[in-house]
Amino acid sequence: MGKVYGYIRVSSMDQNEMRQYVAMREQFIVSECLYVDKVSGKDFRRPQYQAMMRRLKAGDQLCITSIDRLGRNYEEIQRQWRILTKEKKVDIVVLDMPLLDTRRDKDLLGTFIADLVLQVLSFVAQSERENIRRRQAEGIAAAKVSGVRFGREPKPLPVAFSKAYELWKDGAISASEAARRCGMARSTFRYRAESFEKDKS
Repeated sequence: MGKVYGYIRVSSMDQNEMRQYVAMREQFIVSECLYVDKVSGKDFRRPQYQAMMRRLKAGDQLCITSIDRLGRNYEEIQRQWRILTKEKKVDIVVLDMPLLDTRRDKDLLGTFIADLVLQVLSFVAQSERENIRRRQAEGIAAAKVSGVRFGREPKPLPVAFSKAYELWKDGAISASEAARRCGMARSTFRYRAESFEKDKS
């Protein structure tokens, strides 16, 4: 009988992984066999996942709470599943999907059903990731149209800016001289001058 390992993943440091910990405890997985990554699931270059892969041996068992905890890239999930089950000869148990339990139904039909369910769920996981990206992009675009600014709030223009800008536009002084009068770099002056023009129009 091999060892039982658990893998936990959340996408960022501020996400709570407690639900996954509780699920692992219910499977009696000891802390030294638990691996936790707090990174995106877009690929498998994760320190704890790689450390776990080095320890896994034939006959061991890997528990995850759901397929998207393994990853979110359809092709990568498929590849990792093959490496784990076919090359390393490790059993995988996906706790929220009993059909994805390679310990049972090891005949041809059982393997076919598990592979089919895996393909569907992997596709759903990647589709959701792409939908999140699309919704974020749409939200940012809508916010920009509404006048929401992203990034740092620009510093207020110096008192001398308006006068220096007018002199520079009239050709009375150079951009370098205008920037010097405003106490800013020449490139900054030109950038702020463009914004100033847009705000005036």
